[in-house]
Amino acid sequence: MKICVTGTQGQVATALQELAVQAGIAVHCLGRPAFDLGQPDNAEAVLAALKPDVLISAAAYTAVDLAEGHAEEAYRVNAAGPAALARASGNLGIPILHLSTDYVFDGLKRTPYMESDITGPCSVYGASKLEGEYAVAAGNPCHVILRTAWVYSHSGKNFLRTMLRIAETNPVVRVVSDQFGCPTYATDIAAALIAIARQVVVKAAGDPAFGTFHMTGRGDTSWAGFAGAIFAMAAKGGHAAARVVPIATSDYPTPARRPENSRLDCGKLADVFGVELPHWHDGTERCLARLFQMSESLQGAAP
Repeated sequence: MKICVTGTQGQVATALQELAVQAGIAVHCLGRPAFDLGQPDNAEAVLAALKPDVLISAAAYTAVDLAEGHAEEAYRVNAAGPAALARASGNLGIPILHLSTDYVFDGLKRTPYMESDITGPCSVYGASKLEGEYAVAAGNPCHVILRTAWVYSHSGKNFLRTMLRIAETNPVVRVVSDQFGCPTYATDIAAALIAIARQVVVKAAGDPAFGTFHMTGRGDTSWAGFAGAIFAMAAKGGHAAARVVPIATSDYPTPARRPENSRLDCGKLADVFGVELPHWHDGTERCLARLFQMSESLQGAAP
């Protein structure tokens, strides 16, 4: 199986490349200068030349706060880009798996969000991603839109790595405790995408496999709870850790409002694809083990 994925340095794209060999698939990353999601005029030509079995739309404008002042760019990358990809893949008969976000909801619901719940983004980023969902659904009938949340990895810029970096110089860290969600390891997302891709390549338009799904790590916590778990696991391995001081969202104002409740119900994904991501505790342990292993390897290789 051959998969094309947008982005070359993103957390999910990197994880897909890492899993490719053991999964027995070929992964081709689409990135600049050959392909620019912000100017995707050549999308169909690129896909026609590569002839992938599945297209994974993973790249996005993810600077949530910056998007508040750069709405045009956010919409260009998160909405117009996926629209072009969907049209191109649809014209070529290629299924598209599109990654979206919990930010399409307003976060006011008290229980985990279902795919059927009414959307209501409270930020430019969330609104641009929702527009991208609409565009993908309209452009290619063979689409799987996958909303995920709180993505972290052993590579790239993310909350887990930020916490570890802060702990190296600060004994105490203040972290928001009144926002709740499902931390999701990028490697688990990549593994799930491969499993889903294997199933959709043999499906025809109209099959229940196509549509919108939620895909996050099992379990939920607050940002403060996530930070506390990261530090506890790091300390257990003899690495730097900090003490977490829980704070309210109001104590840490940001340009973009975050959903208070980012929990997503992933039952539909399990029912249709038989895919269920591991618990976030498990993902965090594996991520930290990989990260520390990489760090030790680099130190050992230093002259």
